Amino acid sequence: QVQLVESGGGLVQAGGSLRLSCAASGRTFSSLAMGWFRQAPGKDYEFVAAITWSGGRTAYAEFVKGRFTISRDNAKNTVYLQMNSLKPEDTAVYYCTAKRSSSDYPHTGVYDYWGQGTQVTVSS
Repeated sequence: QVQLVESGGGLVQAGGSLRLSCAASGRTFSSLAMGWFRQAPGKDYEFVAAITWSGGRTAYAEFVKGRFTISRDNAKNTVYLQMNSLKPEDTAVYYCTAKRSSSDYPHTGVYDYWGQGTQVTVSS
């Protein structure tokens, strides 16, 4: 079992930045591929970003490319999502996700474990 706890959400003005963190426990962190998803009010979950177990490769949704950066620190069992140039349409609950995987390619599909989510609100 893997437990994921997100932090760092909040209210920010358009054009601002936030950094989300996700602390993982319960399994060797370096055996996990990690990702971030989000859900806006009235909408389905959507993939945001993913990173391989080693941190060597990343993948992003088109709508965040060039603005968001996913990274991880395996020594701290933590994955991050740096969000810059935020837009009102980025408003959503952001979820940290994990999947047991040793693949060298970022996983953009179904994840096994989800955190509780953290709210990000971007005002115009």
